[in-house]
Amino acid sequence: MEWETVIGLEIHAQLATKSKIFSGASTAYGALPNTQACTVDLGFPGVLPVLNSEAVRMACKFGLAIGAGISSRSVFARKNYFYPDLPKGYQISQYELPIVQKGQLDIEVEGEIKTIGITRAHLEEDAGKSLHEDFHGMSGIDLNRAGTPLIEIVSEPDMRSAKEAIAYMKKIHALVKYLEICDGNMQEGSFRCDANVSVRRKGESKFGTRAELKNLNSFRFVEKAINIEVERQIDLLESGKQVIQETRLYDPDKNETRSMRSKEEANDYRYFPDPDLLPVILDENFLAQVKTTLPELPDAKKQRFISQYGLSTYDAEFLTDTRDLATYFEKVVETLKADPKLAANWVMGDLSSFLNKQNLEISQSPVSAEMLAGMLGKILDNTISGKIAKQIFEAMWNGEGTAEQIIEKQGLKQVTDTSAIETLIDEIIAQYPQQLADYRSGKDKLFGFFVGQAMKASKGKANPTQLNDLLKKKLA
Repeated sequence: MEWETVIGLEIHAQLATKSKIFSGASTAYGALPNTQACTVDLGFPGVLPVLNSEAVRMACKFGLAIGAGISSRSVFARKNYFYPDLPKGYQISQYELPIVQKGQLDIEVEGEIKTIGITRAHLEEDAGKSLHEDFHGMSGIDLNRAGTPLIEIVSEPDMRSAKEAIAYMKKIHALVKYLEICDGNMQEGSFRCDANVSVRRKGESKFGTRAELKNLNSFRFVEKAINIEVERQIDLLESGKQVIQETRLYDPDKNETRSMRSKEEANDYRYFPDPDLLPVILDENFLAQVKTTLPELPDAKKQRFISQYGLSTYDAEFLTDTRDLATYFEKVVETLKADPKLAANWVMGDLSSFLNKQNLEISQSPVSAEMLAGMLGKILDNTISGKIAKQIFEAMWNGEGTAEQIIEKQGLKQVTDTSAIETLIDEIIAQYPQQLADYRSGKDKLFGFFVGQAMKASKGKANPTQLNDLLKKKLA
């Protein structure tokens, strides 16, 4: 029997405000436990929440970027449940009237474009965090995160595989970073996901019973958790059992999902409008102002890189993966004023390799865009060869100065003098008479041997094009 997977994602993106959504407490990461939770966050009697207007602006920015409707009137509601990390006994969220409604996003999986509907995106506060280690069998509660502003992005159940879910999640991740409304740091919990997963017989229109996989904070875990949950549900159904609607946790060590609690419905939370918060009323002037702050979005930037710089689709996708990377590349091209493909090759190759090895972001690169452009200019004017450039790049990375300074200091200027290269070739040919005879008798592959020996003798400084041309003439 063939089965079809149905997936919907609820993504929680922490908004990059400096203070919390309903209080002035800091949202900075890494403070000592319970040092950034004020009386509003802790739910003390008599305190009142005050909405952070920057959180509203960021939510609208996201809505406009996905072509969604922005509600002129949205309402905050109390979502009631009792848990140790929620001191008020309720979470302030949005229910019937969210700020963002009905948008969409295109994803590409295995060469095919698919549109994923976005049901809504609503504002809410985060809860605290339960800590289960180093407390001698008890749990500790850190309320620093309580009241941190979130935007919860709820998709339609439009995804049919873990690959599609990952493509969608990565697209949202890139988008919120482009918009500068979330830092996207999954290790710190700034970007996390709940996945609603069900299966149904191929051809059926009715959805199966879903399980919700909670708090997945890496792309790899999302993919693994979905695949293992799909297998679990199919095994149950094929053995004549039923799938129970519930919330499950993914255990990466055992690569399995396990039951956490029965899945609540909306009525279990007893939503009602928060009496301490007025409805949020947005006018056209506010939305028009927000619209002016939208950057060039990833898909548009990718298409421009293809048309303006003549890059391949792969190169353009790589270079527009993050806003900072795209900006770096464009600065290199702008400074160099030539050869975007050469710039792309170095940004995607050596620069990215060095960044990955040291686990650095592009914004932390010790080689600035201007420095890289300066070095590439020396390749284009034949001052250095591509091989020598790698040596210079490493020296720049290690803080030894600009390309020009390193070339001067280490005497790395490329040899372009024809007579000097001819002398070098003559000496190499004289050293290897047998290889010369073999080459002239038809062993063409020995040409590479002579190139290697000549480059070695010149310490990589000989101009490769001139060397090849002159060597062909001398060996003929």
